[in-house]
Amino acid sequence: NLQAQLRASVPLEDDLAVLTDRLDRDLEGRTPLAAYVTLFIGIVDGKRGVLRYVNAGQNPPILRRVNGALERLTSGGVALGMFELSTYTAGDTWLAAGDVLVRYSDGITEAENKEGVFFDESGLEDAINRHWWEDAATLGKAIVTSVEGHATDTRLADDLTVLAIRRPMPIPTV
Repeated sequence: NLQAQLRASVPLEDDLAVLTDRLDRDLEGRTPLAAYVTLFIGIVDGKRGVLRYVNAGQNPPILRRVNGALERLTSGGVALGMFELSTYTAGDTWLAAGDVLVRYSDGITEAENKEGVFFDESGLEDAINRHWWEDAATLGKAIVTSVEGHATDTRLADDLTVLAIRRPMPIPTV
């Protein structure tokens, strides 16, 4: 239902905070009390490099800048359908040429090794920093491989999902 509502609403609403508020209200009346949905929604202006987003209860995506700085995208609010009359705020950031944004599921950071140590944010940051310069698909695979290496001989308790996007470097003119 959320996917259908999202597809129907996105073309009609430019303000992501208003859109997320509307999705939250729609879920409040249609889901059991303990049910909720996490969501990260973003729109990238590829020409200007502007990313407008709302994070509704997801792990904050990590933006790895070309200069090595790591930023978390936290603007938003709680998971959809969690509390009555929740409100959401949209965030804006700028993607410079070569910057990479990594969106991931909690199965990545919560993967444990046989000693019970989580892969955690530090493991994710390390994997991003070691492979940030590779194409987005290779970066995503490298993160999953790093998690699997950390959790060797341990059954993973959750999914491992990674979405990476990069603003490409301009092609030099001769």
